Amino acid sequence: MDNKKELKIDDNQDKSTERLIFQAAKDVFHRKGLAGARMQEIADEAGINKAMLHYYFRTKEKLFEAIFNEECSGFFAKLAELINVDLPLLDKIEFFVENYIDLLMKNSYIPVFIISEMHHNPERIKDLFIDRIVSVKHKFLGDITTAVSLGLIRPIDPRQLIVNIMALCIFPIAARPMLTFMMEMDDNEYTEFIELRKKEVSKFIINSIKIN
Repeated sequence: MDNKKELKIDDNQDKSTERLIFQAAKDVFHRKGLAGARMQEIADEAGINKAMLHYYFRTKEKLFEAIFNEECSGFFAKLAELINVDLPLLDKIEFFVENYIDLLMKNSYIPVFIISEMHHNPERIKDLFIDRIVSVKHKFLGDITTAVSLGLIRPIDPRQLIVNIMALCIFPIAARPMLTFMMEMDDNEYTEFIELRKKEVSKFIINSIKIN
């Protein structure tokens, strides 16, 4: 007999409970990482018992995989849109930095997921990048090469510039606990810091490559 019939779980309840589990698991994975998270803690966070959690997801790894596939697919699709925007290079950098930091703030657990998965399942990351990022990456590389050839920016390896932009955006989000402790910031102060960061990163990058 079907488990859902035995447990009398209808489709609406099924979807609602699954979303509840997803949100609880994201919160726990964000705090503890995959290795540190426990199924009981996720169940407690979701307000359900552990047996119900195992009914939906047999293992912590299966739950992580389901969240990773759903959340990161949407994240990479949005990232591709930001990279593909049709603007002059310096304007594109400003646009990308502001919107990428916003995207990271709304999905602050994603960098942790990605770093964890890069170590444990690099092929999954590779597949996500191939599907959504690689094709538009070449356009960004081309924009940088063109700007160099036109004398708009100083000669620079396009790969280095892209990594500089990404790293300067990601680090304050991924390292939030360390930053707030070191800088003695509360949540409001951290939010203000990130808002200022959008302008500071753009200015720093543009000033480092622009020919006056």
